[in-house]
Amino acid sequence: MGKIKTIHQVKIFCGLIYKYDQILEIAKKELEKKWGIIDIEEGPFPFNFTAYYEEEMGKNLKRKFISFEKLYLPEKVYEWKIFTNEIEKKLSENEKRKINIDPGYIDNSKVILLSTKDYYHRVYLGNGIFAEITLHYSKGKYNFFQWTYPDYRSENYIKFFLKIREKYRKQINQAEQYEKNVDKNIN
Repeated sequence: MGKIKTIHQVKIFCGLIYKYDQILEIAKKELEKKWGIIDIEEGPFPFNFTAYYEEEMGKNLKRKFISFEKLYLPEKVYEWKIFTNEIEKKLSENEKRKINIDPGYIDNSKVILLSTKDYYHRVYLGNGIFAEITLHYSKGKYNFFQWTYPDYRSENYIKFFLKIREKYRKQINQAEQYEKNVDKNIN
C-alpha cells in the first residue's frame, strides 16, 4: 500500500489575453484581492497564435502572465477557474468578454492549466472544471506534449515558467528550512 505524503503548496499564475490595458489593470486588482501580491509579470506578448478570440474580443490581442507571491495548496483548484470566470463575466460587455483569464499553477515538475473544456488529455476536477498538464520539467528545461498549445511552446512563455519555477523553488526551500528550525526548537 502506498503511503500518503504531504503535498507541497504550489505557485498560482494567470495568463491574461486582452486588448485594452485598462481592462487588464482592473482584472489584476480583482485577482490580487483573491491571491495577494503579484510577484512576477511578463509581457505583454502579441497573441497571434490563433484567431479563436478575435470574434469576441477583437484583433491585435495581447497576452500577459502574472504570478502571485503567496503559495497555495492545490486542493479544490476548480474554484480558481470558477473565480476567474466570474471576473471575465463581470468585465464583459454585451455578453462578450474583454479579457480571458487562464489560471494554472506550477510545482517542481509541471505546469497545470485549468479549463472548462473537456478533452482526452484533461482530468475532471469538479464543478465543470478540468485540469491538464501542459508542460513538464525534466533535465533542466520545460518540455511539451502533443496537446500543448503552440503559444505555450514559445520561448517567451517558457522563460516565464522558468522564472516562476526558480522563485517557487526558493520559496519551498525557505519553507522547508523554516519547518526544520521550528522542529529543532520544539524538540
